[in-house]
Amino acid sequence: MAIDLHVFLVSIESDALNVVRHLTLTQLDMPITNFHLIEARRLLWEHPHIKGKKKEGNAARYVTRSQAIKILQVSLSDFRKLCIHKGVFPREPKKKVKGNHHTYYHLKDVMYILHDPLLEKHREIRAYKKKIKKAKAKKNDELAKLLISRAPSYKLDMVIRDRYPTFIDALRDLDDPLTMVHLFAMLPAIDRLKIEVKRIHNCRRLCHEWQAYISRTHKLRKVFVAVKGIYYQAEVDGQKITWLAPHARQQVLTDDIDFNVMLTFLEFYETLLGFVIFQLYHSINVKYPPILDPRLEALAADLYALSRYFDANYRTSVQELQFDGSSRLDQEQEESNIRLAQLQHQLPANEPGALMHLVQDASGEIEEDEATRDCKNLFRNKKFFLSREVPRESLLFVIPAFGGIVSWEGDGAPFSENDDSITHQIVDRPTQGHVYLSREYVQPQWVFDCVNARVILPTEPYMVGRDPPPHLSPFVDDEAEGYVPDYAKTIKQLQASVKSDVKPLPGMGNDDLDSSKILLAEGFINRTEAMEAAEKKRQMMLLEKQYHDELKRELQGVSSINKQNSENTESKEQSLPDVEPNPEDPSGLMMSRRKRGLAKAIEIGKQRKKDHVEKLKERKRNIEAAQKSEKKHKKTQLS
Repeated sequence: MAIDLHVFLVSIESDALNVVRHLTLTQLDMPITNFHLIEARRLLWEHPHIKGKKKEGNAARYVTRSQAIKILQVSLSDFRKLCIHKGVFPREPKKKVKGNHHTYYHLKDVMYILHDPLLEKHREIRAYKKKIKKAKAKKNDELAKLLISRAPSYKLDMVIRDRYPTFIDALRDLDDPLTMVHLFAMLPAIDRLKIEVKRIHNCRRLCHEWQAYISRTHKLRKVFVAVKGIYYQAEVDGQKITWLAPHARQQVLTDDIDFNVMLTFLEFYETLLGFVIFQLYHSINVKYPPILDPRLEALAADLYALSRYFDANYRTSVQELQFDGSSRLDQEQEESNIRLAQLQHQLPANEPGALMHLVQDASGEIEEDEATRDCKNLFRNKKFFLSREVPRESLLFVIPAFGGIVSWEGDGAPFSENDDSITHQIVDRPTQGHVYLSREYVQPQWVFDCVNARVILPTEPYMVGRDPPPHLSPFVDDEAEGYVPDYAKTIKQLQASVKSDVKPLPGMGNDDLDSSKILLAEGFINRTEAMEAAEKKRQMMLLEKQYHDELKRELQGVSSINKQNSENTESKEQSLPDVEPNPEDPSGLMMSRRKRGLAKAIEIGKQRKKDHVEKLKERKRNIEAAQKSEKKHKKTQLS
């Protein structure tokens, strides 16, 4: 192997000087020469700026974490912070040059961090910490305190602007920030884990400000209470935002969690959420940050204080707009008339609606969509009172978001328990002592089920001391899963009965309103006729699905199946047969290995879903059998 060395023209690392010195000697021993040639080849591979072999492919595009740290000249902790703040994550190259035990980053991502001003700020902070450490080592406490008070810091404002160019981009990425902020709002402050009290208070403030906006604008859509916590989903500017809020209980912190990484994420998420809430508050003409009542803050009624601030600030902004509009109305009217007169000459005459695109709403109010109007009027004219054992923060957030008025037991409440206008009292205890006849006593699950169903459910199953119905998840599509619970069918019948009050559009008859269920709810037909109509509709759907499946199989080259399956659809309990893969099927033989694997995975997924449905049905049969046996046992005991 021959290598043309131009030692004086190449700038190489200090650890390679020894290799070059041995290679340039006149008398060389062959084993030593071979050893130095191998070392030189390795160095040329690791340092591509040295004149030598050029890297190509994955070796040039990806670097390991240690190589990235050497390029950036930072510590491992600073490198993690920079990657989290800039949104850089490890990659998985197809061919791992350094082995499978390394973490790889794209070289362009590393260069992206290298040219960021935040990197220089981290280096400045690291150098400043050395000064503080040196002052403490010399036992110069005054200088150390002075240096700590003047310690430099960094802001993530430009990072937020860089990562989220538009407001919609920030809303799309808001699920994880909200979940993280709600989690730390419930954690205790521990100095050992660097969880400060100020950080916890800031998280609680951001949570209450976000909940106050969602509740005030009626943007909440779904609520589900699970073991992990309470899942919420809101719709803001057409973007669905889902987050998880933990239950208000004592949190136990384990040692297997790296809180340094979580705190770095939280630092970025706090800044992002602050920007988003600022924009949302200004979109509804509310000043930010809000100024709350100190008495309510001392009583830990932050959400109620924010709602009062919303109402007062919104009325003030509307009055200012009306006052400013009355003073400048004549001048603006003249300018608009002149502008419209000029535009009428510029726009083509054959477009009757051309000027309509130029007219803007002077009031500046956001038009509410149909879902927002439904949510706003769900608990309208209803007053709720919360007992002390119910989850107060969650209900204070959910009930006003759907148009209800709520109070609680304690100081700072808007009205007391003795108020005669209360319609519902939320209780979560086995018995209730003093009972008011003018109100209904329900469990907290009734509120969440009404919210998910968008109708007022009957309160009898949710009364105090009774086992409530199953709490169904609004995030699960029962029809797609293949199993519809009984209570979901009951809720659908109630929804159909509510929708039956809506008159049909002109040119449409009453038969177009989803016939059988609505007619049954209205009392026009009996249950037998309704079951026959539903069975007929189900058979039509089965035939239509079978027809589409035959078309798909014909397109794939499969011969049409026997006509016996269509004749068997007359039976009530008949279901569509699953197409099992035949090893002698010519379509399977013509498929590539990748497509055959994909088809097999689809069949496995269908079979898994079918097994899950059968398991649920078996569990339901066991529960019904246990309930029947328990009733028989009680009857025998009574007799």
